[in-house]
Amino acid sequence: MTTSVQDTSGRLYLAVGRLSRSLRQAGVPGPGHGAISALATLVHAGQLRLGDLAAKEGVAAATMSRIIASLVEAGYVSRESDPVDRRAWLAKATEEGERLVSGVRSTRVQELNRRLDRLSPEHREALTTALPALEALIADEDR
Repeated sequence: MTTSVQDTSGRLYLAVGRLSRSLRQAGVPGPGHGAISALATLVHAGQLRLGDLAAKEGVAAATMSRIIASLVEAGYVSRESDPVDRRAWLAKATEEGERLVSGVRSTRVQELNRRLDRLSPEHREALTTALPALEALIADEDR
């Protein structure tokens, strides 16, 4: 890896992380980032076993169990026994959970729109041009 690529990687990592954190902080109050992320995964993927959800989210099963318990208590997720393996649980976003994820996305997208509007036309065009490359970086994760 050349120094230029390392520099680009570092700058991109910091910029994406800081932008993501900033947009999360501009979001609506409620469940934390881990819970919102797990809920968004359930909305996107549908019903999942807790272990599978934990793997997708990159957290320990015990951590996911706590997250799901809080989401169930808040009414954002329903949980039922897995008919294939009665020792396992299946989690599914409720309609209320779907609305929460949609609202969070809407709030964060609106904030991102405000920030994009403040950019020069050249910077907006550069971001538009870079989108396919950024999407390619995460393409394997969406499968």
